[in-house]
Amino acid sequence: MSRARSILHWRFPLRSTPNPFHTRPHPTSPTTPSSTLIYTRYASTASSSSENDAAFTRHAAKVEKLSQVVKDFYTSKEKFRIYHGSTNSTRPRNHSHKTNVVDTSPLNEVLSIVSKDNRSHVVVEPNVPMDRLVEATLEHNLIPKVVMEFPGITVGGGYAGTSGESSSFKHGFFDQTINNIEMVLADGRVVNASTQENPDLFHGAAGALGTLGITTKVELQVVPAKRYVEVEYHPVTDVRQALDLISIATSDKSVDYIDGILYSQTSGAIVVGRMVDYPSRPDTPTRTFSRPEDPWFYMHVQSLLQASSPTSSKPIVELVPLPEYLFRYDRGGFWVGHSAFTHLHFPFTARTRRWLDDFLHTRMLYSALHASGQSRTYLVQDLAMPYESVDEFVKYCDRELGIWPLWLCPLKQSRGPTMHPHYPIQQSSVQVEGKQEESEMPLLMNVGLWGTNPTMSRSYDAFLNANRALEQKLTDLGGMKWLYAHTYYSKSEFWSQFDEDWYNNLRKKYGAHGYLPSVYDKVHIDVDAQKAELNTLKTRLLNIWPLGAAWGIYKAIQSKSYIEARKAKWRSWQKPTPSSKQ
Repeated sequence: MSRARSILHWRFPLRSTPNPFHTRPHPTSPTTPSSTLIYTRYASTASSSSENDAAFTRHAAKVEKLSQVVKDFYTSKEKFRIYHGSTNSTRPRNHSHKTNVVDTSPLNEVLSIVSKDNRSHVVVEPNVPMDRLVEATLEHNLIPKVVMEFPGITVGGGYAGTSGESSSFKHGFFDQTINNIEMVLADGRVVNASTQENPDLFHGAAGALGTLGITTKVELQVVPAKRYVEVEYHPVTDVRQALDLISIATSDKSVDYIDGILYSQTSGAIVVGRMVDYPSRPDTPTRTFSRPEDPWFYMHVQSLLQASSPTSSKPIVELVPLPEYLFRYDRGGFWVGHSAFTHLHFPFTARTRRWLDDFLHTRMLYSALHASGQSRTYLVQDLAMPYESVDEFVKYCDRELGIWPLWLCPLKQSRGPTMHPHYPIQQSSVQVEGKQEESEMPLLMNVGLWGTNPTMSRSYDAFLNANRALEQKLTDLGGMKWLYAHTYYSKSEFWSQFDEDWYNNLRKKYGAHGYLPSVYDKVHIDVDAQKAELNTLKTRLLNIWPLGAAWGIYKAIQSKSYIEARKAKWRSWQKPTPSSKQ
């Protein structure tokens, strides 16, 4: 996004004010001799407490400037939007608001890491992406409980959006691993929120897409990292078998990660991972997925299935270095990258994938997808539903859309009310030793549906009809969409899925109403505006093959996103080598 002169950048506040944060006590100073405080900026370890103080002083100065600019908008009764510097949303970008944009992209530092028994955490600004966060924590043999599979997804995006990954069956959505946040409200006030302080804001802002305030700092839980993930690939021949295996794996306390890939209604694999320092068998092969010559993960799994005996029920086992596992889907963007070859009529071979590797990481793919205009007719949807609905939904996808593969990921739900996908029947509470506690809610299944078909590719109306039919089917099955993607619900349809009164009361209480857009405002696709845009000269040119693809490639190169993948330090992480088995 170009930073036009009309954009008000909070780095240059409208007026100068004293910084009240410079004398603020350090919020994460160690309190007991057993704690170890580590100071870092990105992945570079600072050598003294003075460097740590400097990092927090820089942070306080940024927040003060941000607070002042937001306060000026509030005083002048002007609405504003937030610019983060990157996005993993596939919704069409709204370019109608080129003024009153608050730029938060400089909030991009890892501030501190505290290593402490059972309470280790990292203090981080919201625009730190997953790969830089993982690099910082791995320096100290720690890892976040939930790591989004795409390296470019940020900490703030994980909190404000819905981020459920292969460890979310155990830990819940990404925000469930956060201890506390700092937020600038729409009136410029700076507040903290946690389960003890402003708990309604802390819970309600998770998944609310930044519509309650601007997150400026996050304290995130981390756990000890192991050298590898020992991965088991369990072949399945139907959806019910896949769900049964997932149910067994989610009840196994030793399992750290679970997901699945369905290649058809009769072929797939459930992938179960455990963090280990040593393999269960010394002859277990090791596999990586980040080098240009490595296979894409989903293709590797399929090749293992094809090479295995059709009658064998034993899983195939491999060792994958921990960060390689966490970002295993980066190359190819799960399997979305294959569509680029199809669109360009370009050979899809190991040699061409290696040659074009810079273009096939998720940051570059997202840049090209938006710039080319292909996101208007490309389904990128995550859809959460009860287990009992999955089989029928997979059959629907096969019959009506013909899109394969599909991704399966079991998810621990958040308590309601919430803006996350949730079970249609909210949890009850039970009395335990005189305390009110939540009863265990059933897990949800996320189905990743990412692809297109010839009908949708040729016609926006066909794409629109497919989306509306998909939304109706999901409603019939008791499921819900994740809100990063195309959303066509009417306002009444949308709010029938969430507690509108709860959400609006939060916006009024914390001053967001009338100043920040609502969730529905942010996610709803204006079909008339989209159709009008299709008739513009730029869009008509982008729809001429291969002009759109060429423009997408050019803009992706211009973004320099490939540099982030090239400089990844996690690929050369020096794995700890304990002298004996722990």
